[in-house]
Amino acid sequence: MRETLASTSSSTASDSTPPIESAWINAHERLSPRWQSSALSPQSAIPIAISRVNQVDAGRLDIEMSAMLKEQMVKVFSVMKPGLLFQYEAELDAFLEFLIWRFSIWVDKPTPGNALMNLRYRDERTMETRAKLRTGLEGPGLTVYQKIWYCVATVGGQYIWTRLQSFSAFRQWGDSEQRSLARRLWFIVQRVEGFYKAASFANLLVFLYTGRYRNLIERAIKARLVYGSPHMNRAVSFEYMNRQLVWNEFSEMLLLLLPLLNSSSMKNFLRPFSKDNSSGSAGDETLCPICQANPTTVYLALPCRHRYCYYCLRTRCAATPSFRCTRCSEPVVAMQRHGGLVDTKKE
Repeated sequence: MRETLASTSSSTASDSTPPIESAWINAHERLSPRWQSSALSPQSAIPIAISRVNQVDAGRLDIEMSAMLKEQMVKVFSVMKPGLLFQYEAELDAFLEFLIWRFSIWVDKPTPGNALMNLRYRDERTMETRAKLRTGLEGPGLTVYQKIWYCVATVGGQYIWTRLQSFSAFRQWGDSEQRSLARRLWFIVQRVEGFYKAASFANLLVFLYTGRYRNLIERAIKARLVYGSPHMNRAVSFEYMNRQLVWNEFSEMLLLLLPLLNSSSMKNFLRPFSKDNSSGSAGDETLCPICQANPTTVYLALPCRHRYCYYCLRTRCAATPSFRCTRCSEPVVAMQRHGGLVDTKKE
């Protein structure tokens, strides 16, 4: 029994004694290369996926914002000479795009569409050499050169291309009767436009696959859209979209059904329920109930014999075979000149 207690106490004492100092040093030297290799490994970059829908919606919202600003600007010049603003429409679009760029991207702020979608631009070139990332959303914004090139490509490039197309169409470069130089320039313009559309389509396919760079400009300057805040949801509510869709469908239904409805028949159907029915019947009997004027050529509606203008009564009877008198709602079967013979409704 004593031997057992002695062995137990000796084992407990040996377990509680700290290891020698050289053991810690040996463990550090053995694990240090692994830590350094993991810290310098390119696999430490956290892969992130930015919603493609958010990026496309942000671009669409920026276009809508430009359209709203343009509409307000056009109202300012509405009292000026008609057609004056149309000549400088390209300059106006470029000026509005420059304003949006100046007060958003140039001052390191997101555009209105990007702000609603919780997105911002990041310089993707710096992320290729960065070792450690915490959330994958870190990274500096665009440099000054990237901002300037973005403005030159979006504002200046779009303006120059719009003016070039309008000038070539006005000068009719594509006509066969033009000189060879004009036809050659027109051919170059068409080729450049086709190449740009093909490259944009290829970039769209790559964007749908990888989720990076919506357009060629962003891909050229390495400006990637990332989330501004990792814990913020998209700020656009689907309730507004649903209301807009319902209203569009309702307006299209009205545009389809209203031409099919007969306004005269609806008025005659609702006339007995109208509150001013009695006041209308008790009005001046000498006036035409349709144009409310003193008729020059008086005609009577039969059999109720109420007074009408000839033109008003004839057009109503020709348009509606079942026309009813506006005063008494009685069917008009014929019309008679005041003091003359009976005339039927139809020719």
